[in-house]
Amino acid sequence: MDDREREQALLTALTTEHFVLQTSRSATVTESVGRATVFLTMLSAALIGLGFVASNAALVRPYLGAVLPTLVITGLLTFLRLVQNMVENELDLARIQRIRAYYHRRLAGEHDFFADAVQGEGIMRATWAAVGNAPRRAQLLLTTAAMVGAVNALLVGLAVTLLTGLAGLSSGFAIGLGSVLALLAFAAQVAYINRESISQPG
Repeated sequence: MDDREREQALLTALTTEHFVLQTSRSATVTESVGRATVFLTMLSAALIGLGFVASNAALVRPYLGAVLPTLVITGLLTFLRLVQNMVENELDLARIQRIRAYYHRRLAGEHDFFADAVQGEGIMRATWAAVGNAPRRAQLLLTTAAMVGAVNALLVGLAVTLLTGLAGLSSGFAIGLGSVLALLAFAAQVAYINRESISQPG
């Protein structure tokens, strides 16, 4: 195989890989939306159920005792998978950017096609630029994982508040403790997102 044939074969392979990676990105986004929707639907159904039992004080406690742990566990599992999806999406996009950089170097000539893929700051900055974002960690707060993490934190705070209240402590202390633990739970989940992200924003 001469150089021309080898380059043509490589271009064909890269074009196929580009298509596969874009399909993979679409799949991760679709799965993320689906998982978040299922979790939020469960949460909505739980709140509707609470409305039905709220008039009967004898049913509220066992209902919350059954529903809150279920929601917290489901929320945490959903959060973990959403972070995995985010990382898969980042990897796919970084690989696409490398292919686009090859297109630019070998095929664009004097044109500026795919020029964003060869930014001097590195592949990850180019990856963030490809989706119109600045490489800042605050951007990770806008992910689906962070949204579900916020809901999880609220559920944890609510559970702690209710348990503290049931223990006979004052409502002010229960609300304060629940609020602090909700903030800590959210901070822990955001830290996990930051640690798992491959983008290394500033």
